[in-house]
Amino acid sequence: MSLGLVKSAQEMVANALGLARTRLDLLSTEVQELLARLVLLMIASVAAILLGALAFGFGAVAVVMAVPAEYRVWVAAGIALFFLAVALFIAWQVRRDAQQRPFAASIAELERDLAALKTDK
Repeated sequence: MSLGLVKSAQEMVANALGLARTRLDLLSTEVQELLARLVLLMIASVAAILLGALAFGFGAVAVVMAVPAEYRVWVAAGIALFFLAVALFIAWQVRRDAQQRPFAASIAELERDLAALKTDK
């Protein structure tokens, strides 16, 4: 085996390791961003839920008490159905947002690397 071939193989391995390190750095950054985003989303969600529940509860009580006594049951049922519709809409939004693909940038970079390696052959 010639010295040039060994040196070429060493350079190829070094390039591959450098590429792998770059991709792992990107993955690490994405994991950190994902965790920070998750914590912020959880804190904001809990605060929004608590404050929204209080506001809607007090508002609903005020509306029910403002209506004449013979219509209070119907108004309370209507408010309950409205709250249910809003809750279902929010649940749909959360489910849609939760389906975002994590590590999309890392996967895209790896796909580009694979495509570049396939064209070099």
